[in-house]
Amino acid sequence: MFKVLTCLVVEHNPRLVVLAALVCFLASYGAVTLLQRARGSSGKAKAIWATAAGIASGFGIWATHFIAMLAYDPGVVLGYQMDLTGLSLAVAITLTTTALLIATHVQDRLGWIAGGFVLGGGVACMHFLGMAALDVPGSIRWDATLVVASVVVGSLFDIAALRTIASIGNRLKAKVLATLLMTLGIVALHFTAMGAVTIEADLLTPTHAGMIQPHLLAFVIAGTAFFLLSMVLIAAGFAHHAELSAAAAEREFARFVRSVKDYAIYMLDTDGRVASWNAGAEANKGYKGEEIVGKNFACFYSQEDQRDGVPQRALEVALADGKYENEGWRYRKDGSRFWAHVVLDPFMDDEGKHAGFIKIVKDITKAKLDADRIAEVSNNLDVALENMSQGICLFDSNDRLLLSNRRCREIFGFSETLAGKGLTFREILDIVFARIYSDPEMARTKADELYQKHRIEMVGNGGGDIVEKLVNGRSILTKHRTLPDGGWVSTYEDITERLDTEEQITFLARHDSLTGLPNRLQFSSYLEEELDAAAWFNRKVAVIGIDLNKFKEVNDLHGHAAGDFVLVTIAQRVKGLLQEGEFVARLGGDEFAAVKRFEELSELNDFLRRIEKSLHEEMRFGDFELKSGGSMGVAIYPQDAETADTLINNADLAMYRAKAALNQTVCFYEVSMDEAARQRRALANDLWDAVEKKQLALHYQVQKSVMTGAVIGYEVLLRWSHPERGMVPPSEFIPLAEECGAILPIGEWVLREACREAAGWESSHKIAVNLSPVQLANGDIVSLVQDVLAETGLDPNRLELEITESTIIDDKERALLTLRQIKELGVTIAIDDFGTGYSSLETLRSFPFDKIKLDRSFMWEVEGSPQAKAIVRAILALGQSLSVPVLAEGVETQKQLDILQAEGCDEAQGYLLGRPAPITVLFTGKDDAAAA
Repeated sequence: MFKVLTCLVVEHNPRLVVLAALVCFLASYGAVTLLQRARGSSGKAKAIWATAAGIASGFGIWATHFIAMLAYDPGVVLGYQMDLTGLSLAVAITLTTTALLIATHVQDRLGWIAGGFVLGGGVACMHFLGMAALDVPGSIRWDATLVVASVVVGSLFDIAALRTIASIGNRLKAKVLATLLMTLGIVALHFTAMGAVTIEADLLTPTHAGMIQPHLLAFVIAGTAFFLLSMVLIAAGFAHHAELSAAAAEREFARFVRSVKDYAIYMLDTDGRVASWNAGAEANKGYKGEEIVGKNFACFYSQEDQRDGVPQRALEVALADGKYENEGWRYRKDGSRFWAHVVLDPFMDDEGKHAGFIKIVKDITKAKLDADRIAEVSNNLDVALENMSQGICLFDSNDRLLLSNRRCREIFGFSETLAGKGLTFREILDIVFARIYSDPEMARTKADELYQKHRIEMVGNGGGDIVEKLVNGRSILTKHRTLPDGGWVSTYEDITERLDTEEQITFLARHDSLTGLPNRLQFSSYLEEELDAAAWFNRKVAVIGIDLNKFKEVNDLHGHAAGDFVLVTIAQRVKGLLQEGEFVARLGGDEFAAVKRFEELSELNDFLRRIEKSLHEEMRFGDFELKSGGSMGVAIYPQDAETADTLINNADLAMYRAKAALNQTVCFYEVSMDEAARQRRALANDLWDAVEKKQLALHYQVQKSVMTGAVIGYEVLLRWSHPERGMVPPSEFIPLAEECGAILPIGEWVLREACREAAGWESSHKIAVNLSPVQLANGDIVSLVQDVLAETGLDPNRLELEITESTIIDDKERALLTLRQIKELGVTIAIDDFGTGYSSLETLRSFPFDKIKLDRSFMWEVEGSPQAKAIVRAILALGQSLSVPVLAEGVETQKQLDILQAEGCDEAQGYLLGRPAPITVLFTGKDDAAAA
């Protein structure tokens, strides 16, 4: 030790020693600074920083050695060999770099011990190579003990320096202490080794060529030191700036992450446990940092997702693919859920190992609801479009089809949509017509025409409507509507059925639906036109009213189907015979009308003969031969009337005259017919007032037993005493009342008055009241009978209602139902005028009548006609077999009464037994009064 100190104090220049120590300290500081940076880096950066530290410390050690050597003065002239000097620098750099790489990359104790030994050995090798490069006039003798001691002391200080860097967490403290230890190691090794040197002078020893002279070496060392110092300071500055920037960036990022509230940003460890938590995570999920850190992130998933392993699969996908991104329900601390957009990224540590995951979560519940609503609206629109009864197409401003629906494809026969294929309107037309026409030129021509009509003329002018008829016969209504952006919307509606319906409605509005003939409206229009033309050209026009004969009998006997058959057959016959200037229409029921333009009467007579022939020809319906016939009335313009309405009215009057005549089917209008019609209308008007003015009266005709002569009851007969015309026969005013509807109030009055009078009689004789077909069909006769009986107090058994078979033949089921309801009240029902008209046995079978009244026409002939007598006998036998009493009407002679007695007739009435009279007159006689 004494020798070392003596060497340091006596043989060294103190200023250069201090300089060497300062250079050594700066080099050590740079090496420690770069080494710390290397240990804080990863990958290639770690090796780069460690290599830089090795180079810096190598230069520093080498500079320290030779500055200290310049301070050494052994008393002889010294020189340095260039090759060994350079080799010492290379060895210093190489071994020092190796030592620092070992200390950087090898973990734990082995790293800093091995590195310290290599570093110490490197310094020793550099020192002794440097000493070997020393050229002195003499020889160098070494103290082996101090040599070993120098190496050991230097290595121990270096091990301590590296351990300090690895173990002390405070970077500044570690940096200062490690710098001092490394400086001491280098200085201690150098000066201890220098103490081991003894130079034995030999002035005869030659100086080697190529030696570096001390003054040159001073410049080299000074330059090297300057370079080293600059390099270290610059590197340290960059390193410090980088650290500060990194720290600031980390702090800024951490502050940013912590302040973000719209996004939940947090870190997971490799097992999925929460490692960090920001304000956005707390706001989104409701957990505070101390509550959630350390828990597995699976708690944010539903129980079902947890059972299915969804959280773990997310980590696996993120790790395998480098990223996991998804949307789904996530749950908060309070159990509520939100729709989240999740991004999961793995991150690595400095050594490239998987260190955990960064997870970013965004609450997009509102966006999802908006998207769902938009999707729902879009879906509803799609459903509406696909189920529209109209086809629809949307074109852009470049004529390209953007959208079309199913109905559009159906209308035009496309198997798949053409929307979205970039096809223009013109290209679509080419496709359509290419399918229709095999000739390409024809297809192009048709496409050009339609394009011109729809695109150029209609769409180009703001849109419009047009009806196109397709080759398949369908009629398509096309509507074009332009849009602000230059595009347009087209709708297509198949209106074939609508047009057919409109045509049919238009046809039916002017034609009869059964026969196809023009109806009253068309007839009136045609007649007006013909009369205008006749006035202009001085022509004649005849109006013919036509009414079928026996049409009601056909309906009643064979049903309405037979009646329709007759109407259709006659209509077809008439249409087949029409010539120029002739017109026929059906006005309703069995009523027809015709118009004939003529100049000579012979032309009209020919037309009438042709119509009459068609009316009288027989028709076969099933197994039946039908023959209707008809009556015609003719009125001529201008001699009979000058207006259409008057002509039609006059033709009707003539037709009714022909219908009433027995041997005339065609009747021309005469002025006297107007007078008869006016009188009939006046009589109908008076008939409506007859009840209120008390012009009506009831007469009664007695009904007696044929065998005993006892009074059984009375038939109620109506009489009208007109103030001007006197007594009007029932055969005249009853049909008129049924025709004009006055029979309803009159019939009600008759029923009520008859029941009121009969209720006041002392006897219990029945009264028989006739019931009109109009009353049975139109009035609520059941309620009327019930009310009258309740009002008058008449016993229902004393009331008998008489009906004819024609009364029930029109609507048999309804009529029979009404009669059953009346009979349930206790009222009896008699069938009147039996033996004439229909006299259907089916009617007797379908309803249990209480009495059969034999028509008076048989009594007129029974005395002289065996046939009439046979019919009477048959009807009486029929009544006996059905247990229904038979009453014979019109008994006027004793012989007639005797025949009835002989044949077993039950009851009779007629002039022989008593004439009709008011009940007061009938009861004036003593016998009658007693009977009453």
